Amino acid sequence: MRVLILGVGDAFTERGFGTSAVVEGPAGYLLIDCPDLIHRALSEASRSTGWKLDTDRIDDILITHLHGDHCNGLESFGFARLVSRLQRRNERLPRLHTHPAAAARVWERLAPAMDAPLHAGGRPSTLDDYFQSSIITPGRPATIAGLTVQCRYTIHPIPTIGLMISDGRSTLGWSGDTVFEQAHIDWLSGASVIVHEANIGPAHTQVELLNALPDPVRRKMRVTHIIDDFDPRSTDIRPLRVGEVLEF
Repeated sequence: MRVLILGVGDAFTERGFGTSAVVEGPAGYLLIDCPDLIHRALSEASRSTGWKLDTDRIDDILITHLHGDHCNGLESFGFARLVSRLQRRNERLPRLHTHPAAAARVWERLAPAMDAPLHAGGRPSTLDDYFQSSIITPGRPATIAGLTVQCRYTIHPIPTIGLMISDGRSTLGWSGDTVFEQAHIDWLSGASVIVHEANIGPAHTQVELLNALPDPVRRKMRVTHIIDDFDPRSTDIRPLRVGEVLEF
């Protein structure tokens, strides 16, 4: 499995991009979350790694929750693919995967900018004009880009999911935004690599709590969703870097 890290920042980053990644699957690429400046994030990661990635090459997006630093890029992603279809560069409709609570409200975020008719005198646009919607439910594995994806609700101010993504040989655990929860750690611990948030404040997981985990868990853990001045000396868990490729 190969995972390209697009961003490791939180909602207030001034230096990088919101936490997100692209997973290379047997049947395409899966984008985990879609933050602001998604086109720039994909472009910079492509230049640094040699991966050829842009919104035309990614047909699957998985949104963990509707805070802006995880979904603001959906508007420009949807418009970019619309232009591609109009210009007949890519006529596929991208698939938008998320859990039921987020699926019920995602169009509320996008509609003010995207519900104008696509043609003069036409009907108002809907989410289905930009994305093919797909709901993933905790306890029900889904197949996305040839990968098996499982999700679990986290503890966060709005409904949010963590992820277990497998290609049949290796598994990526992705915590999503969450306070520290031992049951969530236990669920993620079966993964080959665990990407866990390490942010500040009452809605997130402080790195000191991750530092107290058993060695076998910490050794396969990487931290993300970190503040710009995160001190790597505060932990022996390695922080992820923008443009990094995880291979496992």
